[in-house]
Amino acid sequence: MKLFGPKYRNLHDEELMPLVVNKDRRAFEELYDRYAKLMYNYFLRMLWKDREKSRDMTQDLFTRIAAKPHLYDASRPFKTWIYTIAHNMCKNEYAKHEVRAAARSELMYTSNSTTHEEATGKMDRTAFMESLMDALDRLDDIKRQTFELRFFQELSIIEISEIMEISEGTVKSRLFYILKELNKELKSFENILNL
Repeated sequence: MKLFGPKYRNLHDEELMPLVVNKDRRAFEELYDRYAKLMYNYFLRMLWKDREKSRDMTQDLFTRIAAKPHLYDASRPFKTWIYTIAHNMCKNEYAKHEVRAAARSELMYTSNSTTHEEATGKMDRTAFMESLMDALDRLDDIKRQTFELRFFQELSIIEISEIMEISEGTVKSRLFYILKELNKELKSFENILNL
């Protein structure tokens, strides 16, 4: 029986994957429509806001899924599986560009260090978000990924532990220390943080 249009939209991700394994182009397109923008934004935040690299990584991610859909483990949620692949792709990218990332991080810190000193008591949300993004850029890759998955991608502690292959307790501990670190960095924004 062939499925058409809206029926694909009514299927769960986990129901679409067996169709993708059977070379169903429309099932793959449905998954792509659901996740391409999310994955692009994830790569953009994780890979130094490099738009071209993020587009390439998103394309590579879906090419991998299209080429080897049988690697999907049906016992896991699709969302967790796709984020695990994306997470591992980022780890590989960090390994390739470790020196450049360290240099960029140092430059970002140097160029933004006076921003916090010049800040006055009345900061708006735009300035806060810019400072938050700068602070996140200065975090190491693991901390930044953990924060990204929890607060921007809104994944649960359990999902993050599966994606990063660490215990739930480790995820919670990391998040606690990340938030503590960010709280110190963004001290001048206490009025926004307390809203």
